[in-house]
Amino acid sequence: MSVSWNFTEPIAVVPGTIGTPGNRTFFLQVTTVDNSLSFKLEKQQVAALCDYLGGILTDLPAIHPGSFIAPTTAFEPLDLEWIIGRLAVAYEEADDRLVIVAEELIEIDEDLAESLDFDDPDVLVAIGLEPASARISLTRAQVAAFIAVGADIVRAGRPACPLCGRPMDPGGHPCPRLN
Repeated sequence: MSVSWNFTEPIAVVPGTIGTPGNRTFFLQVTTVDNSLSFKLEKQQVAALCDYLGGILTDLPAIHPGSFIAPTTAFEPLDLEWIIGRLAVAYEEADDRLVIVAEELIEIDEDLAESLDFDDPDVLVAIGLEPASARISLTRAQVAAFIAVGADIVRAGRPACPLCGRPMDPGGHPCPRLN
């Protein structure tokens, strides 16, 4: 069973990558006074999270100019805690913070999965497979920095083929539009 975390006042929260475009592993890194932890996620999750957080920021009051923080890049993690399966975002008005809740991806054997009722929200708990979670509370300035870094690493991927739009490797790719 993986460990759950509650980051109430992280120093930095930033997405990062390991590897080269086309062969990258994406991660979400949370740094506190005591430690730094990283959680694996997908490129699409980074892109969707940045888009969603950006939409929320536009609905909130402007960030005070003195509270902006410079975006930082993640450092290569020593280890990834677990893989993020689901993400949720909320705004806590009382604290003026956005909260990201990441839930661990649980892999289940196909035979077991066929016998489970996934309409029951407690089905994983009932069989002892409750996913771990990470609750990350961010200031609006931290969210703006997260979005800046996330957008940069998503854009830094492989270039798109001008004909089909699929990602191209350095040596090109078998474009279906040329067949």
